[in-house]
Amino acid sequence: MSSLRAPIAPPGGVFQFTEMAVRKRKTEGRVRALLLALTFSLLIPLVGILGYISWQAWPALSLDFVFQNPRNYMREGGVWAPLVGTFYLVFFSLLAATPIGVLAGVYLNEYARDNWATRLINLCVVNLAGVPSIVHALFGVGAFVHFAGMGRSVLAAAFTLAVMTLPVIITSTREALAAVPMSFREACWNMGASRWQTIRTIVLPNSISGILTGIILQVSRAAGETAPILFTGAVFYVKVADQGFGYYFPYGLGDRCMALSYHLFTISTQVTGVTEAQQYATAAVLIGLVLAVNAVSISFRVYLRSKKKW
Repeated sequence: MSSLRAPIAPPGGVFQFTEMAVRKRKTEGRVRALLLALTFSLLIPLVGILGYISWQAWPALSLDFVFQNPRNYMREGGVWAPLVGTFYLVFFSLLAATPIGVLAGVYLNEYARDNWATRLINLCVVNLAGVPSIVHALFGVGAFVHFAGMGRSVLAAAFTLAVMTLPVIITSTREALAAVPMSFREACWNMGASRWQTIRTIVLPNSISGILTGIILQVSRAAGETAPILFTGAVFYVKVADQGFGYYFPYGLGDRCMALSYHLFTISTQVTGVTEAQQYATAAVLIGLVLAVNAVSISFRVYLRSKKKW
C-alpha cells in the first residue's frame, strides 16, 4: 500500500480530504468564480447605459422638469402630463389583468384536469405571450375602441396593455402555485378543508411572492410599450390647464392621454427645437418611474417571503 499518497487535511478540520477531493474543490472554486464574473459582467452594460443617460440628462433633470407640464408644443416645460398618463396606463392595465391572470392561473393549476382542452388553453397562453405588440394594438382597436365603444381613451389603451400582459401573469401564477408542496394541500384536505379553503388559506399565501414576480416583470413592459397605446389612446400632444386640479390630473378615463414612451419618441423625431438634455431627461424619468414601481413591489415581495413558514 506504499503507492497510496497520504491524505491532505483541510485547515482546522478533523476529517481529511483525498487528493482527488482537493482537485474537485479547486475546480468547483474556479467554476464558481467564473460564473460570478459572468454574472457581474451583465451589470456592466446596465450601469453604462444608466450612467450615460444620467450624465446627458443632468443639465435638464430637476424637480421642475418632473412636475411641469409640456409647453410651447413640447419644446419647453417638463413631463408631468406624460408621466401621469403613463402611470394611469400601467395602473389600470395591472388592475384589469392581475385578478383575471391570477384566477386563471389558479384554475389551470388547481382545478383543471389534464385533458385536451387544458392543453389547448396552455398552448394559447404560450402563443399569446409571443404575439407582437402591434398585433395587440390592432386587437385593441377592434375590441375596445370600436366593439366596446370606448373610443380612443385611457381605458381602451389600458385594457389593450392588460391583454398583452395576461400570459406572463398566468404563467408566473401557475409556476408559483406548483412550487407549493402537495403535502400542504393534503394536510388541509385531511383536516376536512375544502379545495377553495385550502387554496385561499394555504396555497395562495405561500405563493404570493412568486405571483408578484410576474406582475413586477409586466410593469416595465407596460410602461415602455408604444405600439398598443398609439392606436388606442395615446396622443401626440394635449394642452392641459395652467393651474388647479386639471394641471396635476389632466386626464379622465375617457380621454386620450400623453405617455412617456410616445412622448420621448415624439420629441426625439417629430419636434424641432428640443435639446438633447430634455430628451435624455425624459428617458431618465421613464426609467425612474419603472425603478420606483419595481422597488416598491420588490420590497413588498421580500416582506411576504419573510412571513413564509417553509
